[in-house]
Amino acid sequence: MNTLYGNVKTNILAKAQQIKLLVCDVDGVFSDGRIYLGNNGEELKAFHTKDGFGIKALGASGVVVAIITGRKSAIVANRMKALNVAHIIQGQEDKLPALKTLTEQLNIDLSDVAYLGDDIPDLPCIEAVGLGISVADGHPLVLRNADHTTFTRGGFGAVREVCDLLMQSQGSLANASGASI
Repeated sequence: MNTLYGNVKTNILAKAQQIKLLVCDVDGVFSDGRIYLGNNGEELKAFHTKDGFGIKALGASGVVVAIITGRKSAIVANRMKALNVAHIIQGQEDKLPALKTLTEQLNIDLSDVAYLGDDIPDLPCIEAVGLGISVADGHPLVLRNADHTTFTRGGFGAVREVCDLLMQSQGSLANASGASI
């Protein structure tokens, strides 16, 4: 089927219809993976505003949004809070146990979860959920094992693309955009 970003297999859209929880990695997904360090130890990351709107719209449509990241960063916490992401899990290098704990707390089956990642630490989660997704510039093993790959690179709107895919498949995209889709 043709989506806003390109042709997506029918089975992916069927899986996307069932998603109740979107979990994302941060570095390489919300950002392009680069970390800027200043002379005084300050850390900077760039986030795309398109991803921000997508997360807010997806949350408003009823899909729960969470992040699980291996690093700890006040920048990430602040950005996710600004996007109304209630489930911010940082400092989890082994992400699958954190994902399982989160789904148990939310009473959501792993088959109703989409996970968006880009690198090897994300692979166990991508393989465990109902819809495992890699960003376009993900690691080759992640690309090979994901159910779906975005058309967009991490940090350049890939999160927004996934949000739009989920909303389009669930019939809520027109409500989020105010446009006829």
